[in-house]
Amino acid sequence: MTLQAIDYTSPTAQEDFVQSLRDTGFGVLKNHPIQKQLVSAIYQEWQTFFDSETKYDYRYNVGTQDGFFPPDVSETAKGHTKKDIKEYFHYYPWGQCPADKKALLAQYYAEANTLALELLAWVEKHSPADVAQHYSQPLCSMVDGSDQTLLRVLHYPPLKGDEELGAIRAGAHEDINLLTILPSANEPGLQVKAKDGSWMDVPCDFGTLVVNIGDMLQEASGGYFPSTSHRVVNPEGADKTKSRISLPLFLHPKPEVVLSKRHTAKSYLHERLVELGVI
Repeated sequence: MTLQAIDYTSPTAQEDFVQSLRDTGFGVLKNHPIQKQLVSAIYQEWQTFFDSETKYDYRYNVGTQDGFFPPDVSETAKGHTKKDIKEYFHYYPWGQCPADKKALLAQYYAEANTLALELLAWVEKHSPADVAQHYSQPLCSMVDGSDQTLLRVLHYPPLKGDEELGAIRAGAHEDINLLTILPSANEPGLQVKAKDGSWMDVPCDFGTLVVNIGDMLQEASGGYFPSTSHRVVNPEGADKTKSRISLPLFLHPKPEVVLSKRHTAKSYLHERLVELGVI
């Protein structure tokens, strides 16, 4: 089973997109404003970065979580014991970044944030009244002025065949934030867990945009919008000798935003980062 892409320019795009999020936790958009050429250029620039030893000059800061995370500190998905087979770079406008890579990344960060805000407005507009009353403030205002929104440049290295048994590129997990915006990667492998427990392939046509609900929006909506498990596998017949790069933008509210009676954005994020073992 595969999710269907929704045309961003369609007159029913908003309703169709929000319904898809409600049903599966995911929505896939085509004909959206982010240019393929920009994404492609970033993939090329960052492949060079991950192929070079200079990446170790940008090792991440533990306190602020910006910079390069090598495979030995890669995340272990909640409930898993094996680390994911990946390395990544955390970009924030205020954080460290190689000077020759910053221009394109900053452009993409700005464009993806603009689109994410629009999609968040769609979610709020099409939330039933009894769900919207859970929101402590308008959804878009939760992220207005936030410096917590994270752009991650992810690199899944080619698989050699001697990987630890049970390790996959990204174990089944849910995202922490409000919404995640992800341009389709250059290789297939992303799957989302359906309500019946089966795994659905997410379209990977280059140029489509994958959007999913994070735990914070699930919390803020009282569970109406589900934060569903997803994973990255090595699909049958795929070329395992290829690197896989992806560019998820994790839309984060300001730390003081109240998500629910139990949590602010800050308390929720801290709890999850401890679970992941990165702080």
